Amino acid sequence: MKTPPRSLPLIYVVGPSGAGKDSLLAWLTAHWPGPGQLHTARRTITRPVQVGGEAHEPVTEAEFDGLLASRCFALHWAANGLKYGIRHEELAQPAGSCVCVNGSREHLADALLQWPGLKVLHVTAPLDVLAQRLQARGREAAAQMASRLRRSPPLPAMDSANLCQVCNDGPLDKAGNQALAWLLGADSHLPPVQTSN
Repeated sequence: MKTPPRSLPLIYVVGPSGAGKDSLLAWLTAHWPGPGQLHTARRTITRPVQVGGEAHEPVTEAEFDGLLASRCFALHWAANGLKYGIRHEELAQPAGSCVCVNGSREHLADALLQWPGLKVLHVTAPLDVLAQRLQARGREAAAQMASRLRRSPPLPAMDSANLCQVCNDGPLDKAGNQALAWLLGADSHLPPVQTSN
């Protein structure tokens, strides 16, 4: 039985592989002053869990397709040869919480259609920094890393007031404080997000 829709704030976080989106989200969660909580939606991904990597829900492609057919995802997309989804319940957090989604630049236009006025946090870093980070994490083969580095989809046209761009190429505190200041300043203007599960 579906629960009634709930209005919740939603922040859509995008950026290239190696920009440090997960690290930045973890920093923001640790430094969130309230009221309420900052929740990063757990992703469902067609990739096994790796030590030190993202604590996602790992599924096979067949399992993912089954979840998609059953309308289990509020958001879903494909990138880098993988499929990603956000379950409805990941967005259905307690009232007063701020929900962050580690999303896809290529899916952003669709997300903006679902939630006009969506707040977007765009995390970037210079190409050489991205390459060093991808090599250090050792998740992909050289060809896969090169493919990730070549991906540079442009952001769709949107209201600049709803966009914060953070260059995460130095101390995490610097990028974190910049993003936190924007989130707290934007908090009273976050768009209503209708979710159901």
